[in-house]
Amino acid sequence: MFGDRPVGKRRPPHYLEAKLMDVASHHRLVAKTRDSLASLSRVLTFLYTVPSVQENRESKELCRTISSDIQSLSEHASFISGNITFLLDASLGLINVEQNAIIKIFSIAAVVFLPPTLVASLYGMNFDFMPELKWAFGYPMAIVAMVISAIVPYYFFRWKGWL
Repeated sequence: MFGDRPVGKRRPPHYLEAKLMDVASHHRLVAKTRDSLASLSRVLTFLYTVPSVQENRESKELCRTISSDIQSLSEHASFISGNITFLLDASLGLINVEQNAIIKIFSIAAVVFLPPTLVASLYGMNFDFMPELKWAFGYPMAIVAMVISAIVPYYFFRWKGWL
């Protein structure tokens, strides 16, 4: 079901919506089948108690056979329902993985741009006594400090394997 993604190509995360809808439709179908089988089982239980069926050996044997078939189909429907639940859990897990990757990118971007923002906010203050403002290289030093403070976390994350 999920093996149809081409190797090397990333589709947007919304491709899973169609898969979820497909799983949901199968789940509804199995639920209807289980309800029908339960109803048929009740009908057979009633039919088995009818005196005319109790007296007729062929009818009694037919009811037993059908009851056995319904029981077997009901067990199979339960098995299919379990498989569908697994597929639903797998789909939700894949969606969670996609969302985690997106949140990871936002978190890393926030951490990379936090130090330059701090440096820029410090030099954006209007204080009377800031010796760096009178330096000839004060502005280039502030730019260099912002670039270095952005590059250091980036390479640290790359070194740790988080990027």
